[in-house]
Amino acid sequence: MRPGTRFICYDYLQVAGGAERVTLVMAEVLGGAEILGGVEVLVSRVYPTVLPLLAAARLKPRTLGRWFTRWLTRIPEAMVCFAWGGGALAHADIVIYSGFYAPWAVHWQKSGRRIYYGHSLPRFAYELREDYRRQMAPILRPFFDLFTAVVRWRYAAAIKHMDLLLVNSENVARRMQRYLGLRAQVLHPPVDIGSFRWLGDHGYYLSVARLEPLKRVEIIIDAFMAMPDRRLIVASGGSQFERLKAMASGVTNIEFTNWVDEREMQHLIGYARATIYVPVDEDFGMSPVESMAAGKPVIGVAEGGLLETIRHGETGWLIEGAPTAEAVCVAVERLEAMDPGLTRCACEQQAQLFGSDRFARSLKEIIDAL
Repeated sequence: MRPGTRFICYDYLQVAGGAERVTLVMAEVLGGAEILGGVEVLVSRVYPTVLPLLAAARLKPRTLGRWFTRWLTRIPEAMVCFAWGGGALAHADIVIYSGFYAPWAVHWQKSGRRIYYGHSLPRFAYELREDYRRQMAPILRPFFDLFTAVVRWRYAAAIKHMDLLLVNSENVARRMQRYLGLRAQVLHPPVDIGSFRWLGDHGYYLSVARLEPLKRVEIIIDAFMAMPDRRLIVASGGSQFERLKAMASGVTNIEFTNWVDEREMQHLIGYARATIYVPVDEDFGMSPVESMAAGKPVIGVAEGGLLETIRHGETGWLIEGAPTAEAVCVAVERLEAMDPGLTRCACEQQAQLFGSDRFARSLKEIIDAL
């Protein structure tokens, strides 16, 4: 393999989240033993919050953004960078494209293999488009319509140029088939299950979902406001942080930590009784697997990627239909009745199906077979 002929393209590295970690694992697989010499990671921008993660992985991505793109917000900058800045890919042997905007650079690649790994379709431009549109002022809707039309056009055109489509869940594969008429192979994302373990049971329930509307954390808070004898810790931040915190003002059994570092998150999960995660049609959902890796069951919803990770009645409890505060309360009682020893064993075994080593082996086999 010639140096600099294998690439991974991802929109931008913003937080130390699931997609960023997947990017690092893919770099390890594609680059071999010496990551820096074997593969280049191209992104539009690297944000300070992700620097510790990159330092630990000994990886220094190449940023495509320049002084004249810095005045743009992250999405327009990614669009510009990958539409017009992918010249380095011209003679690549293998490129793995991931994200919504990085695939726009596929037209620069003149040879070699083109692989797409999808965490999700751009949902704001597809099935959630009308939801986003309704929330906007009428004067902004024509601009949003134009933006989403461009995103759908460029995304679909890029995906259809790929030699291989990989997605992180059956859920995303169904969306790919529905909206683009394309079949994709499922490769569940790597979860760092070795970093999570059972530390004890301090009796509290834990929510780690971002505080955004689609994560439906408000329902969880409503439920625990109705259960003053049950304790809830909300260990995340987001656009709804202040509103949800004010909503629970004066409620003594609910605690907000805002974002915490990795070590504290591992500690919180390790001592929790269970975690609660009720998002709208989640693509995959790595946090339930992290919870199960620590032997902790998950209260979730019977939709999206959670159907692929949580075993109802064994590693957690899945709420049927749109979740309500009352349904969460019932799920808590159901979970309290489960045998903790059996649950812990089942959770730890289930988490093994989604470890980083399994992902790395599968991806290497796929690449070697090309």
